[in-house]
Amino acid sequence: MSPTSTVAAGTDLSGTLYAVLGLGALAAAVLPRLVRRRPLSMPMVFLAAGALSGLLPFRLPELDPVVHRVRVEHVTELCVIVSLMGAGLALNRPFGFRAWAGPRRLIGITLPLTVVATAALAWLLLDWPWATALLVGALLAPTDPVLAAEVRVGEPTDDEDDEDEVRFTLTAEAGLNDGLAFPFVLAALALATAGGTWARVDWAWWFGVDILAKAAVGVAVGLALGRLLGWMFFRAGAASLRLSEHMEGFVALAATFLSYGLTELAHGYGFVAVFVTACAVRAAERGHGYHKVLHGFTEQIERLLTAGVLFLLGHYLVTDALTALTWPMIVLALALIVIVRPVTGWIAQLGFVTGPRERVVTAVFGLRGIGSLFYLAYALGHHGFEGRARDLWALTTVTVALSVLAHGISATPAIRRLDRLRDSRPSDAPP
Repeated sequence: MSPTSTVAAGTDLSGTLYAVLGLGALAAAVLPRLVRRRPLSMPMVFLAAGALSGLLPFRLPELDPVVHRVRVEHVTELCVIVSLMGAGLALNRPFGFRAWAGPRRLIGITLPLTVVATAALAWLLLDWPWATALLVGALLAPTDPVLAAEVRVGEPTDDEDDEDEVRFTLTAEAGLNDGLAFPFVLAALALATAGGTWARVDWAWWFGVDILAKAAVGVAVGLALGRLLGWMFFRAGAASLRLSEHMEGFVALAATFLSYGLTELAHGYGFVAVFVTACAVRAAERGHGYHKVLHGFTEQIERLLTAGVLFLLGHYLVTDALTALTWPMIVLALALIVIVRPVTGWIAQLGFVTGPRERVVTAVFGLRGIGSLFYLAYALGHHGFEGRARDLWALTTVTVALSVLAHGISATPAIRRLDRLRDSRPSDAPP
């Protein structure tokens, strides 16, 4: 090939890449409005587009999650922390033991039950070692309502109807369990290091440090930084520090990165810290319009990152993951979505104040998403699971894809029906 031909080929590849990026960014701006109030979601479209791109006669630049594990880890990590900041800024409910009973139940009951049930299924259906099965349970446990806009709280508002119990519970659950699933990932890593022998794992250290101490550091850093930033944004004496008066949205990224970075340096759970920071900033001045600016900026960044990740996920599903996929993996993925999550979600809400319809929707819509991809990339960076990397990626990819499709189709009709029933209910009727 002549030098001229080589330069032309490189230019064509670069042009194709930028054209795809531009089209994707434009679609990320247009699609949410086109699919609104339809049984469709933006994540579904990008996932499908990525899958179709894998069937094209010419190859696009690929991102193999096994070969490029570090890149995948950092991209998904960035996507998760940005989405956590947006989720926390959207919530308007003051923290309280009773007020947060819904997400507290799902975190304390549904999360561990999901880990155990999914791990048992992986052990039974796939005949994988307990360490690998526990990792499967841990990485598929976190939920991600970011991928289904209908089941999360919208932009910051004082309107109580926008923060009904279902939307609040699912949004707060996702904000917390993205970080609180980490101890189970660390338990799987410890079990793998111990050669699969449960008795050789220091469970006292795991409970005291990996669960209590690291979570406490995340909460403490998030709360302290959130209150400091809240004071700075809204009540600082110097006008140059009161950033709420300047309405610059990129400050949300500063808060996100600062919270996550400081907590990681302190060996705490950065995901927890980012969400707590966002909630504390919102609590500093709940009715201020600056929250909409911050939330709007994070939502735009989150939408772009999510669109890119799901496009690549769909592409990888068709070009590589399907070759490693087995029927037991598909059965496991379906069982998690249609049995494990609904059952464990319902158990957690027994005796809760909401009505049966609200409990069903809350139990069913535990969407799997970007957090699962991050946890897998993180775990594969440690010793113990190298031999099953492609199998684990195939299982995780198909689970996220099925969840995006199933919940994306059903979320809008289910939530709209729930809203209609709530609107038609007499004001003095029980929930």
